[in-house]
Amino acid sequence: MSSQLNSILSQIITMTYTTMGVIKKRSGLSSSTINNNNLAKSSQQEKVVEPSKTINEITRTHPTAYLIFGSLLLDLLAFTMILPLLPSMLEYYKQNDVGGLYGYLSDSISSFQELVGAPKRFNSVLFGGALGSMFSLLQFIVSPIAGRLSDFYGRKPVLIVCAVGIAASYGLWAYSHSFMLFVLARFVGGLSKGNISICMAVITDVSNQQNRGKAMALVGIAFSLGFIVGPMIGAIFSRFADKTDAQWFWLPAMFAMGLASLNVVFIACCLKESLAKEKRSKKIINSLSHALDHISIPALFKFSAVKNLSMRDIKSLQSLGLVYFIYLFIYSGLEFTVTFLMYHKFNYTSIDQAKMFLTTGVTMAFLQGSVVRRLPQRLTQISAVYGLYLIIPAFIVVGIAETTQMLYLGMILFAISTAFVVTCMTTLTSKYGDFHQKGTVLGVFRSLGALARALGPIVASIAFWSIGSKITYVIGGVFLICPTVMMQLMKLS
Repeated sequence: MSSQLNSILSQIITMTYTTMGVIKKRSGLSSSTINNNNLAKSSQQEKVVEPSKTINEITRTHPTAYLIFGSLLLDLLAFTMILPLLPSMLEYYKQNDVGGLYGYLSDSISSFQELVGAPKRFNSVLFGGALGSMFSLLQFIVSPIAGRLSDFYGRKPVLIVCAVGIAASYGLWAYSHSFMLFVLARFVGGLSKGNISICMAVITDVSNQQNRGKAMALVGIAFSLGFIVGPMIGAIFSRFADKTDAQWFWLPAMFAMGLASLNVVFIACCLKESLAKEKRSKKIINSLSHALDHISIPALFKFSAVKNLSMRDIKSLQSLGLVYFIYLFIYSGLEFTVTFLMYHKFNYTSIDQAKMFLTTGVTMAFLQGSVVRRLPQRLTQISAVYGLYLIIPAFIVVGIAETTQMLYLGMILFAISTAFVVTCMTTLTSKYGDFHQKGTVLGVFRSLGALARALGPIVASIAFWSIGSKITYVIGGVFLICPTVMMQLMKLS
């Protein structure tokens, strides 16, 4: 019996092995195949893990972006120091440069001044607007040229040259006992302001589509901090300066020069070249010829420098550029003259102006650091629209303000709007073009902004000087409805 049972069991085992063999043959499986499948599964699991690590590396902000942040902060601290000092500086030249350039220009416009009935004390507003427009116009011209030179020679050497020129402009300011020398100092400073566009180019070099937004947010924070701390430093110097002394602005100018010189050393010692030699332009003539597309006004509005884009994308870029120009043309003029508004209408001292800049700067820095940089792509356009709508009542409130509380309300609305509009519009623009075209697209966009800032201050200053601040700000606020509606109706590709 047991022998029969053993025989049956052996037959079952044999049949089982035979059946498994048939199944393996028919299914094409073998022990090696099963092992390979297990390896494939494990490799798939590894592939799931590797991308997660890669994504973290891709989205991490490049260390060079932090160095650019430091360089920009030093530059902007020195640049914004002069803001609360400018009205007092122009009043100084009004009293002490009677036989010089200031006196000549003042006498030249006296007939127009009598015609429009503008008070003579507003001459400084007109001259300030002319200086602001000259500075921005020079920046508009030199930025694309400096950028194209950096395409050929590399970012770092051109950035150092710009930083040296900026430091030299503050040295001239320290010894500008005549209005002519002060204008020359601003001229040299304007010609050296190609550093901003090169800093943007460096960020483009070291970033990608995933982390560029974070890197650009650092630039926005640098600007906000610069406009918080810089005016405070200038106000402190102004507070303790003896303005009856002909040398009263020497110390703040030398301090600005010290910050600019520190920036030169910082760039030379800490910043590495971001543009490899094999990626640079091969011919400098080609680079400079491309720069003309950033200076030619018709080419700017057409985005002619951007090649190989679909007609729909070009139309979207042209619409964004036009809205940005109109907005910044009006905005920059009113922004520039607000310092004179505080000085002439509210009798603000430099410390009072610094407190206002501190309030607006903190508001912008908080919003840019906590809200704007976290906006999802789908909310970018609507956020820009809401920001544009907010700037309309902001300028109207500033224009009709008769009390400090009303002025602060208008300026806080102004700060909230500013935190959203430019950043959101830049983000919308940056999505167009391939990776190697991003710099060109943003370069044209920034050139349109520089052109608007070149024209806005002088137009607003003439209006402020001839028809007064209230009408200027109310009309400016009403005109801002135009780019707001255009932005709302825009259908971007």
